Amino acid sequence: TMLEQLLIYQPEDPISFLIKHLQRDNDNVPKIVILGPPASGKTTIAMWLCKHLSSNLLTSDNLIERKSSSVAEEARKHYQKSKSVPGPLLIKLIQQRLTDEDCVKKGWILDGIPETREQALVIQTLGIAPRHVIVLSAPDTVLIERNLGKRIDPQTREIYHTTFDWPPELEVQNRLIEPEGISELETAQKLLVYHRNIIRILPSYPKILKTINADQPCVDVFYQALTFVQSGHRSNAPFTPRVLLLGPMGSGKRLQAGLLAQKYGLVNVCCGQLLKEAVADKSKIGELIWSFLEKKVTVPDSVIMKMLAERLDRQDCVQKGWVLHGVPRDLDQAQKLDSLGYIPNRVFFLNMPFDSIMERLTLRRVDPVTGERYHLMYKPPPTMEIQARLLQHPKDSEERVKFKVDLYYRNSAELGHFYRWATTINGDQDPYTVFEYIESGIINPLPKKGL
Repeated sequence: TMLEQLLIYQPEDPISFLIKHLQRDNDNVPKIVILGPPASGKTTIAMWLCKHLSSNLLTSDNLIERKSSSVAEEARKHYQKSKSVPGPLLIKLIQQRLTDEDCVKKGWILDGIPETREQALVIQTLGIAPRHVIVLSAPDTVLIERNLGKRIDPQTREIYHTTFDWPPELEVQNRLIEPEGISELETAQKLLVYHRNIIRILPSYPKILKTINADQPCVDVFYQALTFVQSGHRSNAPFTPRVLLLGPMGSGKRLQAGLLAQKYGLVNVCCGQLLKEAVADKSKIGELIWSFLEKKVTVPDSVIMKMLAERLDRQDCVQKGWVLHGVPRDLDQAQKLDSLGYIPNRVFFLNMPFDSIMERLTLRRVDPVTGERYHLMYKPPPTMEIQARLLQHPKDSEERVKFKVDLYYRNSAELGHFYRWATTINGDQDPYTVFEYIESGIINPLPKKGL
C-alpha cells in the first residue's frame, strides 16, 4: 500500500510522506464503489453497507447539496438547468469530499460513480483508488418492472415500492406519488446508456471487482456484498509462510500439516519424522540420536535444534516456506528456535478436551497380518476374526497417552505466553473445518503488536 501511494503521489520528500501515511492509520478503512443499473437496489445496498461499516456514503445528490462549497454551488446551478452534473464538476466534488477528516478516518462508499470510463480514468489519475468494486446486475425486464412500482413521499422524500416496500400507514399511502422518469420507455433508455458505459468502466477495476445478482432478496445481496468488502486482497509483496502447529497428541497436527503442505506447497517438517530419518540414514547426527533412543533417554535439545537447523536451512524450506509440528515442546525449545532465527509468522494452538483425545488415541488398533489400521469407534474391523487379532500400539495405551497429554498441558501456558499473538482453534471438530480456520489465519494479515 505504501509503495502504491508513493507511485501515485510521487512526493518530493518520500520519508515525511510515508510517516504521515502511517500516522493516518487508515489503510483498512472502506473504499468502495457500488455500480448498477436503475432499480438494481445499489443505493439501498450502499446505505446498508455504510451503516454497518460506519463509513460515509457519497452520492451525486449529497455531494451537490454541500453548503460550504463553491464547486457544489456551481454544480447545483447546472443541475437546476439540465438535471445533471458535468463529469469534471462531479469529480471535483468527490476530490474535495475525500479530503474531509471523516472520509480519511472512516472511509467512503461511492454510489453510482463513476458513470463513464472517462470519469473512471480521471478518478484513478487523481489517486482515488477503491479497494472493492461491486456491480449489481439483473435482467432488464426485472429492472423495468421494479422501477414502475416506485413511489415517493413528497413530505419526507422517502422512496417506497408497491410490491416490496409498501408503507403500513394509510396516511402515508394516500400522499405517495409516482416519481418522474420511471416510465417503461424512460427506464429502457437509461438502461441502454448504462449498458453502453458499464462495459467500458469494468476493465479499469480488473482485480477488485465482484458482480452480484440483484434479482434476489435484498438481504441476500447485502450479505454477499458485505462478505466481499470485508475480505482482504492478497498482497503482491513476497510472503513465505512459516507455520507452527502446537497441540496435544491426537489433536490432528500431522493431518493439518499434510493438508497445508499439499495445498500451499509448504515443506512438512515433523520433528519425530526427522529423528527417524536421521537414524535410518546412519549419519553422524543419526548415530548420536540412536545412542539416546537405544538407552530410552530423551534426545537433548541441542541435538534436536542442530537437526532442525539443518532441515530448515535447506533451499526448499527457505524458498517455499514450512509447516513445523512436534517441536517446540516447552519454553526452552521455543526460545532456542527463536534465538536461531527460525521464527514462525503463523502459530496455531489446536486445543482438544482430554476425553476426546483419549477416545481418538486409545481406541486405535492395527492388524498384525495386513498392517491395516482401525479405530474401534470410527473405523471398526469388518469381521470378528479380524477384531480378535487386533493389537494396540504401546504408545496408544491409556497410561502413555495420559502422561503425554499431562506433559503438554504443563508446558502449554508458557508456550501460549511466548506466542501470545497465536491463534487458538478448537481441534475437536471435523478436520476440514479445522483446516478452513487455519487457512484463513494464513491468508489474513498478521495481527498488530499488542493485540
